[in-house]
Amino acid sequence: MAAKRSFPTALTVVMIVIILSAIATWIIPPGSYNRLLFEKDHFVLSTQEKNIELHAKQKTLDSLGIKIDLHKFQHGDIRKPVAVPGSYHSETKNPQGIVNILEAPFKGIYDSVDIIFFVLMVGGFVSIFYDSGALQKGIAFIAAKMKGKEKNLIIVFTSLFALGGTTFGMAEETLAFYPLVVPVFLAAGYDLLVPVAVIYLGSNIGTMTGVTCPFSVILASDVAGINWSIGSTGRIIMFFITTAITIIYLLRYADKVKKDPSKSLVLKYDGNVQSPFAVVDASETEKMSRKDKLILLLFGATFGMLIFGVVKLEWWLLEMTSLFFASSLLLAIIMRMKEKVFVEKLIKGAEGLLSVAFIVGFARGVTIILNDGHISDSILFYSANLVKGMTAAIFIVSLLLLYLVLTIFISSTSGMAVLTMPIIAPLGLLVGMGVENIVTVYVLGTGIMNAISPTGLTLPSISMVNVSYKTWLKFTTPLLIILTIISAIFLVINVMFFK
Repeated sequence: MAAKRSFPTALTVVMIVIILSAIATWIIPPGSYNRLLFEKDHFVLSTQEKNIELHAKQKTLDSLGIKIDLHKFQHGDIRKPVAVPGSYHSETKNPQGIVNILEAPFKGIYDSVDIIFFVLMVGGFVSIFYDSGALQKGIAFIAAKMKGKEKNLIIVFTSLFALGGTTFGMAEETLAFYPLVVPVFLAAGYDLLVPVAVIYLGSNIGTMTGVTCPFSVILASDVAGINWSIGSTGRIIMFFITTAITIIYLLRYADKVKKDPSKSLVLKYDGNVQSPFAVVDASETEKMSRKDKLILLLFGATFGMLIFGVVKLEWWLLEMTSLFFASSLLLAIIMRMKEKVFVEKLIKGAEGLLSVAFIVGFARGVTIILNDGHISDSILFYSANLVKGMTAAIFIVSLLLLYLVLTIFISSTSGMAVLTMPIIAPLGLLVGMGVENIVTVYVLGTGIMNAISPTGLTLPSISMVNVSYKTWLKFTTPLLIILTIISAIFLVINVMFFK
């Protein structure tokens, strides 16, 4: 009997995508849109020939066909360069060769160093907390209390992560929650797929509907020239529908695995893989000392501060990384840990997530190949031309499929907004639909595909728990097909009956 072929590892998958992207630069005609960037008190228009300084006036935006209020730029709502409608032009061909392919992953690491250091610091933070023993006791306590009520864990955690995604765009922050959530679900008798689905799918379902997410729906609405609240009723309805469907899907799988562990997709495709985080025996609960409770309080306060900082203080990766370092130092003081031991534990923990850090950087290499090959804008230009002249219903469904494809190449929701909205929004007006429908189809399409896109956070997330990409695809594909069909039906009803 022939040996069973194993699926490529996450790093190999990313390299394959980089190679395919490089091949595309030899086939797709190069080109780009002019870009408009706001700098302090003036605009800078980047064209093929030169950069032109323009007055920061509404008249400037109107003359370029950019339907955005000037104050959106002045208040810092839009910080990235915006594509200028109708400005697409051919570029000098710059196909990416073997040297470019080899350099792309490391250029990606340079570009994503902030995320990489965040991941490494989370690893160090977790290593020190595990060494205290308090976290294991706390998880065992929770697992014992939830005995017979494990389903509530899935419902509550998925809802919370979905709420975080739809309100403030929770994405990279979720990487910090795996060390906390994974042991809890393993202690409850589930496999590794359940916690990663709860965290990653949960946050993705939230960003997929983007009720108040500043990085997707608010930014896209600003770039499209409308108030973000227009169309929010429909997106709120979709939030509840898609979250409920996702929870039901997870509950069915989790219940099946709990009753019969041999039904686990992880076991079927990956074998008996081990969790990178401490597995807790829920049957052995030890009484917690005051010191344990203090450590757990610090642990919880760290995550509470993380959420508060992101939502209220506009923190990003530098501040979040510093927070975990500060908490690690404080814990070492409480534990009276020697300096040498502290450094060893910190480095050892970071070492454990080094593969995740590499994947983050390598995935960014795909974008670098596309941009250096001058085909990112070309993909949008030719795609937009395909959907011109359609009826409203066909147009909106085609646009949903288009965003599913574009998200493979542009994983950033904010990057997708500033690139596509100025180009796509006017097409919607031509077929007689409100611009809010374009914003809605954008968040739905990017949200669905980001759940499996190899160029986004998918591979780093599943690597956090040692689940393969093949297993993840087998698990998520049926759910994503359901969500795509429901999204298409919702969009068609919207444009046909609620114009």
